[in-house]
Amino acid sequence: MEQQLYGGSSRGREDEQRVISGKQRRGGGGGGGAGGGAGPSTSSGSGRADGDGGGGRRGSKSGDGGGGRAGLRGLFFNILRSRFDAGGSGGGGMNAGVAEAFGIGPDSPKSIESQLVRREGSMHLPRPAECAMPGTHSDMCIVRVRRNHLVEDALDEIARQYRRDLFKPLRVHFIGEEGIDAGGVKKEFFQLLVAELLSPDYGMLVYQPESHTYWFNACSLEGEEQFMLLGLVLGLAIYNRVLLDFPLPLALYKKLLNQPVGLRDLEEMQPTLGRSLRQLLQYEGDICVEDAFCLTFSVEMDFFGDLRTIALKPGGDEVPVTEENRGEYVELMVDYLLNRSIQRQFESFYHGFRILCDGPAIRLFNACEVERLVCGNPNLDFAALERNAKYEGGFSAATPAVVWLWGIVREDLSLEEKKSFLKFFTGSDRSPIGGLGALKCVIQRDGPDSNKLPTSHTCFNTLLLPEYAGRDKMADRLRLAILNAEGFGLE
Repeated sequence: MEQQLYGGSSRGREDEQRVISGKQRRGGGGGGGAGGGAGPSTSSGSGRADGDGGGGRRGSKSGDGGGGRAGLRGLFFNILRSRFDAGGSGGGGMNAGVAEAFGIGPDSPKSIESQLVRREGSMHLPRPAECAMPGTHSDMCIVRVRRNHLVEDALDEIARQYRRDLFKPLRVHFIGEEGIDAGGVKKEFFQLLVAELLSPDYGMLVYQPESHTYWFNACSLEGEEQFMLLGLVLGLAIYNRVLLDFPLPLALYKKLLNQPVGLRDLEEMQPTLGRSLRQLLQYEGDICVEDAFCLTFSVEMDFFGDLRTIALKPGGDEVPVTEENRGEYVELMVDYLLNRSIQRQFESFYHGFRILCDGPAIRLFNACEVERLVCGNPNLDFAALERNAKYEGGFSAATPAVVWLWGIVREDLSLEEKKSFLKFFTGSDRSPIGGLGALKCVIQRDGPDSNKLPTSHTCFNTLLLPEYAGRDKMADRLRLAILNAEGFGLE
């Protein structure tokens, strides 16, 4: 069943091919047709811990990690990078105090990777090909990334894989961090990568505030390989059972299943526009349609400030919409918005998705079920999480610290803070298909009262909680931990 769902029966000779060819990996638009499966129809038809056996712990933010971004942050990053790079070229270099602070003195026994970086967010992280972590493994698909070059490294690392490697369990290594991926590092990798790809800085997708979803940017300048990566991320997440905060409209999942999309899908995605088109179809006023609406068979698109008129059919900008042809106009408009205008972007996305999810079993799912596979259950039932929690290290459900914890979650935390707590605790702010009650979570005592922050083993859904002396102190420590958690380490 798993082989059928993920295309295991049809891989054959393609197993020996790279996911993206060398030209595509470095070029600006080398074509997205590297994926498996038939092409889509483009007409509308009708510190968290993360380690083996309790190794890694997740700590707090310790760097901006925003290398490569535009604007003041990018300028600041480049200035600092140039100063640090100049330090190694004989002219001046870092002074002894800075070198000692970063632990890179000549007598330091630390590894080269540790010498280059003491904390995530540093600008001297080695490239994936130069880091200490091996890039291949007989039983795992290894992906090595730097936080401040996440999209670039992810694209290169995934592109270098043979197709057969993508069907192995995924293991992610954040360069410069000591966390061992037993599940939690992988979750964070997907969350950060999706957040980057959805960023307006890339312009790949546009946010639709009415439906709170993202759709392809018809004017995007990104190459096909970027959209292929986006689709592959979706497929990899499904294959590795990682839930994503990836708000896509139902129309996209229909298109992935080669199902037709129409006006109803547009109404769900862009309600105002969809209702306007339906009102045009239902209009029965005294004034004729041509005079009442003053429309032609064309649509205006904003290409980075350049307003262009696109004809929906040959000579359409000269053809008025009337009572007789308004049905054709609506059909062509919907087809343009959902299919034709984003054909290049979607085909690349489709091929990336189908590399892993191309078996006959995927066609047994409807669009809503595929959405659940990607995003999980939208309902967060923390009462069910509390009912099914286990306790270790001397804690029980009646321990005051445990009672305070669940009281803080229920009464003190806002919805966004509850999501942050869930992410800090389990590595994801999404609920699995069976609900939060299906999670096997553990609350473990982490020593007596102290000023130490709570930590967690996200791979095993384990929260390590000191037995604080008071509820207010616990609330303060917990908020500080969940709102500043990023990165992994070992103890």
